[in-house]
Amino acid sequence: MAFDGITKSLFSRLLNKKVISIGTKYYATNELETEYVGLINLTKTMLVEVKQANINSQSIFENLEQEIDQRDLPKNRKFIEMKPADNSVNEYALLSNIIMGSDRYLYIELFKPNYLIEDFANMVIEANGTIVEKSHSELVSHMPSKKDSIKIAIDMISLGMQQNCNVRASVGMTGAASIERAIEMNNEIGNISGVAFTKLGGEYGVIFEETPTDKKVHLPAVEIDNFMYIDAKDSTGYIAKYGKDKLIEIMNDINEYIANDGNGKIEGYRVGGDDLIINFPNKEIALKTGLDCAWYALNNDLNLRVGIGKSRREAGENAHLTDSIKIHDDTPVIVFDIANGKYAYYIPTAFTRSTLDFLENKKLTIIGIFIFVFVLTLIGWNTQNIWLGFVAIIIAILIASISN
Repeated sequence: MAFDGITKSLFSRLLNKKVISIGTKYYATNELETEYVGLINLTKTMLVEVKQANINSQSIFENLEQEIDQRDLPKNRKFIEMKPADNSVNEYALLSNIIMGSDRYLYIELFKPNYLIEDFANMVIEANGTIVEKSHSELVSHMPSKKDSIKIAIDMISLGMQQNCNVRASVGMTGAASIERAIEMNNEIGNISGVAFTKLGGEYGVIFEETPTDKKVHLPAVEIDNFMYIDAKDSTGYIAKYGKDKLIEIMNDINEYIANDGNGKIEGYRVGGDDLIINFPNKEIALKTGLDCAWYALNNDLNLRVGIGKSRREAGENAHLTDSIKIHDDTPVIVFDIANGKYAYYIPTAFTRSTLDFLENKKLTIIGIFIFVFVLTLIGWNTQNIWLGFVAIIIAILIASISN
């Protein structure tokens, strides 16, 4: 643990930005998680804080108002906070969202049996969701996104309250998580209609003490999209070393992967080009795809700059921020927003990865070398044999090289 803190402090100074994590200690529970955790640890991918987010309940509620189209957000809604968000970015929660996707399971509970449960099931299917379980008073479904889950939950609450039936809704990473969140909200506010959700480690809810009104929140229209800008770093140098055909092959592979497996809508790509813009349905998919592309290109000795933002311009600006996130040589970097802050995934060079492997796996060797050099140098100073210190350093370098 002490070595981990020292290493993060060292790289924070080298990058001149706070390093939140190096690799991950995320505990994988399935094949997909094992694959991503393995790649993150193999490449020593670092989560770096470019600009610290100021996370509080007010900023979260404002963010929610923008995420959910104001036309679907009734004016008589109330926000409640059941558990405050961490005023820091949680590496584990972020990685979980990237691998598994954000809260997509929607749990619906009628506080008294009602035929409406059949109408709710039809609403889920019409919204491209999938029914997981259904009874006379409960429904668990898998939705396309967290945003869709909250929006359709508000529609269900409105329909239920019009029929004098209060409705509890909650969204979670799994069906079980969404049910647990509903229980927590019931304990907090009782049988008041509302939808519970998580945001940046906190627990929140939108509740309705009266039937949701037709009057909507008046906010400036904001287009919420998730654009990703990908650009090959030093493409001229790469072409000189490997040839134009190799660059085209890699960029075409990335283009094909995004189109077929990344759920992205590609814009502005031409065959033979070294950049492209993609629009994704949500940020988590964009981040996952960005990591996939960066690792693939790195495996072919090509470094990518990747920026993710709410607009094409913001994505491009974030991509160009990657140029300032390096120690000396160019490496793949992905810059993205969280709340009102900016963060990055930084993939270090092969030399840095080897050094980190040595620091992580040879802790006892390092401690032994330090003690050996310290003792021999101390003896040298006290006996007027200063050369002993230099000999100790040479021997230590030889031991380190052999053990590595």
